[in-house]
Amino acid sequence: MSDTFSNLSVHVVFSTKNRIPLLTRRVRKRVFPFIGGVIKGLGATVIAIGGMPDHAHLVVRLPTDMCVADFVCKVKASSSKWMNERATDMKFGWQRGYGAFSVSESVVSSVAQYVRNQERHHRVRSFDDELKMLLTRHGIGFDGRNLLS
Repeated sequence: MSDTFSNLSVHVVFSTKNRIPLLTRRVRKRVFPFIGGVIKGLGATVIAIGGMPDHAHLVVRLPTDMCVADFVCKVKASSSKWMNERATDMKFGWQRGYGAFSVSESVVSSVAQYVRNQERHHRVRSFDDELKMLLTRHGIGFDGRNLLS
């Protein structure tokens, strides 16, 4: 083929270091637009960004020349640096791991809506339960003892 064609949509989830609830509403209103700019700068497309005080969700369309691991590493590194340059009262960081789940084009809009409505979902489901549900739904085995540490 002389051209490259792809539509690689991914739902990415990662949490704050030690699950400390540092992403207050006010912080999310500032850092999520910054993360959106990082995503665009990487050549990816932002579909949705959302989260809660201890974790973030992204739905993105990846460029053809970037793997998920490199993408997540760059987003987390840039946003951690940005947060630490602006915060005087805390040391911000993301946990080492992440979840990444492929999203079929037929359900991208519903996954994006889910990500945008995190506060509503977390009134009835904890982050632990949410992550376990995502892993199970995507056929990913896990050890519950160290899943969220």
